[in-house]
Amino acid sequence: MNDKMKNLVVRTISGLGLTVVVLGGILWSQWSLGAVLLLLLVGGVVELYALIEKQGLAPQRALGMMAAVMLFVLNFALVSDDIQVLYGGSKYFVPCVAFFALLIPLMFICELYRKQANPAANIATTILPLFYVALPLSLMLYMPIIGRESWNAWVLIAYVAIVWSNDVFAYLVGIAIGRHRLFERLSPKKSWEGFFGGVAGAVVAGLIAAHLLGDKPLAWVGLALVTVVTAVFGDLAESMFKRAAEVKDSGTLIPGHGGVLDRFDAMLLSAPFVFVYMLCIF
Repeated sequence: MNDKMKNLVVRTISGLGLTVVVLGGILWSQWSLGAVLLLLLVGGVVELYALIEKQGLAPQRALGMMAAVMLFVLNFALVSDDIQVLYGGSKYFVPCVAFFALLIPLMFICELYRKQANPAANIATTILPLFYVALPLSLMLYMPIIGRESWNAWVLIAYVAIVWSNDVFAYLVGIAIGRHRLFERLSPKKSWEGFFGGVAGAVVAGLIAAHLLGDKPLAWVGLALVTVVTAVFGDLAESMFKRAAEVKDSGTLIPGHGGVLDRFDAMLLSAPFVFVYMLCIF
């Protein structure tokens, strides 16, 4: 078996394993969904800090990770029915918010003692994962309940399916007939033909989701279009970080696919836009 075939086998097996873990985590319960997203958050934050450090900056990893995890936990507490019942709803919410709020000014205090050449950039890059990784994954917790009477995991499954359909069809069409470069400076392989192939795949996935969920088809077509446009920028944003760090992949956690950021970059940028779209339309 040659190297290309071995890589394909590894990529296929790890891809299937990742799909089972993600979809299984979403469907099993709110707690398993929270666990899967939290694992992705930790992996994504670690990778982003590594990319930042390769550019000569020195983010405060520990405080940044604590703030990112706390932001996610606060949102999970708002969404989870079990936490509301078992732990008295908002009883602990305000103290947790206060603790989270203190982590940001604490970064400024800690930077005073680090004697780094670029303190402003260090503080900014410490906070960056909160917005680039933790916030989008936190907003995904709300998707199963927006416009619903109860938590429906299949809504989030549908969003994930749209993102992955876009990826698959964009890749296949781009390989087959891609000629016109979409954003050659950051991603030489992406083409306009691949982009429109991804649009088609995402819209079909959206229509299937609307049928299975009993929703209006136009609402899901709109969601698919919002997802595709913003997902492309998600891919490009991650490519921008990797080029600045002069690396091919953000990590090695997922064999054949790279790191968490490599696999979930589209969702990280599209999730906030989809969240707002769902609030307005669903």
